[in-house]
Amino acid sequence: MVEAAHREDKWSAGDAYEPYVGRWSRLVAAEFVDWLAVGRGARWLDVGCGTGALTWTILDRASPRQVIGVDASEAFLGFARDSIRDPRVEFRIGDARALPVDEATFDAAVAGLVLNFVPEPAKALAEMSRAVRPGGIISVYVWDYAGEMQLMRRFWDAAAALDPAARDLDEGRRFPICNPEALRALFAEAGLREIRDRAIDVPTVFRDFDDYWLPFLGGQGPAPGYCVSLPEAKREALRQKLHAELPTTSDGSIHLTARALAVRSFGPL
Repeated sequence: MVEAAHREDKWSAGDAYEPYVGRWSRLVAAEFVDWLAVGRGARWLDVGCGTGALTWTILDRASPRQVIGVDASEAFLGFARDSIRDPRVEFRIGDARALPVDEATFDAAVAGLVLNFVPEPAKALAEMSRAVRPGGIISVYVWDYAGEMQLMRRFWDAAAALDPAARDLDEGRRFPICNPEALRALFAEAGLREIRDRAIDVPTVFRDFDDYWLPFLGGQGPAPGYCVSLPEAKREALRQKLHAELPTTSDGSIHLTARALAVRSFGPL
């Protein structure tokens, strides 16, 4: 088993990421895009676009003129390119701290479920601010890992009960910016204006326990990465504990909630 201090999160298989988080991200993205209320015909920058959940939603709900998606994972970009074939979209490989885009180009720069994974989030916000036109929208959302992102919260609580070392891998502990106060402070320090935040809650309904459990075997992200690193006997003990503790209805389905924390602002004039 890899020591917690040396583990790296893995983002190399879009088809494994989608059933784990992508499907729920798409529900959050719809409310997020509607909340931003960016006008039709705008230019959007999707930072950390991953498998394209937010990009697709922008196309579906905001009638953009253009969307540029940037991500550091070529595998995720490949999944996005295969899934989204629209002449208004271009996907580019790149680092959120040094975006491969011109300055003052976009009406809105957004980042879904990625800011906490950027080693220097302040640099990412500075780059997003550089990329938007004066007064353009800069907005992000992250999971409420320590609170109501229940599918992950249930996993880590069970894992830590069996293995105290799991606590150091828990996103709720690893990512202190994933709360409203820290996010607002980060935006304020970046010189952004009219900062607003909100929680976005979406239902995560699993048809049965396997629908909940199997995505953790895909290895994409902190919790699945930890899960697949376990010896078979310890992984089975975790599976059994979750199976016993998750709230299951009479038809076998599991009804949880996923909360995302969103912040929007305007760049310097």
